[in-house]
Amino acid sequence: MPDAPGLELIRGEIDRDYPGAVLATSFDRAQAALIVDPERVLEVLRWLAEQPGHRYDFLSSLHAADYLPAEPRFAVHYELINRDRVERIRVKAMLGGGRPAGPVTAGDPPSPATAQGMVPPTAPPPGETEEELPEIDSCVELFPTAHAQEREVFDFFGIVFRGHPNLTRILMPDDYVGWPQRRDFPIGGEPVTFTYSERSYD
Repeated sequence: MPDAPGLELIRGEIDRDYPGAVLATSFDRAQAALIVDPERVLEVLRWLAEQPGHRYDFLSSLHAADYLPAEPRFAVHYELINRDRVERIRVKAMLGGGRPAGPVTAGDPPSPATAQGMVPPTAPPPGETEEELPEIDSCVELFPTAHAQEREVFDFFGIVFRGHPNLTRILMPDDYVGWPQRRDFPIGGEPVTFTYSERSYD
């Protein structure tokens, strides 16, 4: 992967083509990362994938993190690889979210993401508010390997990927309410009664 000076050179090259798209750099524990404007993440990803001399054109991992109580709260991480040089670089987009969008009443229209079928229409209890989910552009068109990974991030964190061809839950049931890998998700369980192989012993 690029070293710290090399990372700054990459940032400078991107800035020449897309000024302001890269907000900062990070080189921590030998991990090179570009922190980017979430509204311009596709510009940076495409540049890294297609720019001669760089060609980080394989997305090996796309995952999210919840940094509650920090703000911006969420991050989407993109792990890109140049397979010829066996070199890796990370792109990180920070997203706010988890803020209420206002009272929900019977006459309110669904949010755009819900109306497009991207968000399960799970209404909150009466008197509570509908959550405004964080959003970022999908990179499936650029990296097909992101298809299932974006669905998993949506399933567990409630991050909406705009333009994803089939943004539905992938592991949790379709009618599941909540985002189980968020840091404020209730920790606990429910009793399970095992009756299939139940036997009586004297």
